Amino acid sequence: MEYIYAAMLLHTTGQEIDEKNVKKVLKAAGAEVDNARVKALIAALEEVDIEEAMEKTAVTAAAPIAGTAPAAEEKEEKEEEEEEEESEEEKEEEAAAGLGALFG
Repeated sequence: MEYIYAAMLLHTTGQEIDEKNVKKVLKAAGAEVDNARVKALIAALEEVDIEEAMEKTAVTAAAPIAGTAPAAEEKEEKEEEEEEEESEEEKEEEAAAGLGALFG
């Protein structure tokens, strides 16, 4: 994945996506560089419109996140409601225990 990220970073910054630049990015990130993988990446990207691919990926990646946000919010609200109910029940029990001690 880091090889793809290196190419995306180079594209975003307007630099040429070639073996030399991909290797520089990978080394700067602390990744081990496999020359065969770099060559394969460059060859695979020759026919690809990177801008279009990045847009498609962004839309695809955002969809699941957007779809799960309401579910996460609903779960959080439900947990808060349950905590409030438990808190109210504890207060009622404490009040009843206090009254029992008065008449005990």
